Amino acid sequence: NGDSTNVGNEGGYAPAKIQGTEGALDLISEAVKAAGYELGKDITFAMDAASSEFAKEADGKYSYHFEREGGIVRSTEEMVAWYQSLVEKYPIVSIEDGLAEDDWAGWQKLTEVLGEKVQLVGDDLF
Repeated sequence: NGDSTNVGNEGGYAPAKIQGTEGALDLISEAVKAAGYELGKDITFAMDAASSEFAKEADGKYSYHFEREGGIVRSTEEMVAWYQSLVEKYPIVSIEDGLAEDDWAGWQKLTEVLGEKVQLVGDDLF
């Protein structure tokens, strides 16, 4: 459909025209289906959110300042709820660095909510 095939600095898909995470996951889902594969059976997703890279404000919120999205600020609770909604909508099997490395209470909550459903990887924790 004319979208770019850019790759980010860690090898992940980095589309230029897609709006947000769900836009990218929707596009990849369409491509999987168009290629004749079944989501959740043949293909699953893993995310590297790199949350420690995003400034965690003094008020405990995550600030994502993506030019295309105009900036998003979420609390830890909103981040956990957002990941939960993504896991319910897409065949996500792993989330790496879903929260900042020093957000211990957040990791506990994320594990309570999603620990039995997906692999949670704390790359920045170790």
